[in-house]
Amino acid sequence: MTALTTGRRSMRGRVLAQRWLLGLLAALVGLLFVLPAIWMLLGSLRPGSDVIGSVSPLSWNTLIPDVWTLDNYASLFGPLRFGQALINSLVVGFASVALGLAISIPAAYALSVFRFPGRELVFAVLVVGFMIPFEAIAIPLAQIFTQWHLDNTYIGLILPGIGNGLAIFNLRQFFLGIPSELHEASRVDGASEFRTMTQVYLPLSVTPVINSALLIFLAQWSAYLWPLLVVSDDNIQVAAIALSRTFSDTSFNFGQMFGGALVISVIPAVLLLVLQRYFTQSVATKGLK
Repeated sequence: MTALTTGRRSMRGRVLAQRWLLGLLAALVGLLFVLPAIWMLLGSLRPGSDVIGSVSPLSWNTLIPDVWTLDNYASLFGPLRFGQALINSLVVGFASVALGLAISIPAAYALSVFRFPGRELVFAVLVVGFMIPFEAIAIPLAQIFTQWHLDNTYIGLILPGIGNGLAIFNLRQFFLGIPSELHEASRVDGASEFRTMTQVYLPLSVTPVINSALLIFLAQWSAYLWPLLVVSDDNIQVAAIALSRTFSDTSFNFGQMFGGALVISVIPAVLLLVLQRYFTQSVATKGLK
């Protein structure tokens, strides 16, 4: 009995030691990922000319500023009008989400509920479509938008982002998992297809709808090439392009760049943190299925 008890204690000690070791390793890996973000945050709070000059030789001064200042943010939201560009990005992002969901939800519903010839072919074309890099069609599409006089407009920024094939795919796969008996029961009760979609399918699909909204928003928020091609008016330029214009041929203010990059990163990060439980629920639901 004593030997058995000793063996169990020894095993528990080894398990506890392994857990502490794995926890320490995870903390170190996490620190490696977080360290660039910390450097970016602290670099935005030091004079721009000091950011690169402090890199060599490596020391605590590389990370911790000698002089703390908010001038970089004052310049960004002052003369550089970065705040206006940030508002433009938010307008484009949320408008794209609203219009994108208005298109994606009915499309996914039709592809999952209706039985019609060529349905699988339409779905296959949709899947192939969102796998094509947008950069491959961006230049000819920009020429078409210019001919339609949609350049330098919010509509021109929003339209390419509302037809998100990945969002339709995500919603369709979830709709297929909803029992067909619910659809049949609603039709027997005299409900229209629109009412069935909005009052039966959508309340059961909060998680994939939010996930699809995030997909559309993040795609528009991180877009760089398309705004660069279709917008030359600073009044409707988005944040990513406005940030790139902090560089000039004669000066490179890394403090301003770090500050702008941090602001651009914080907004989607906050959205993901607030809505991360929906991602977890989505993964768990698919795993159970």
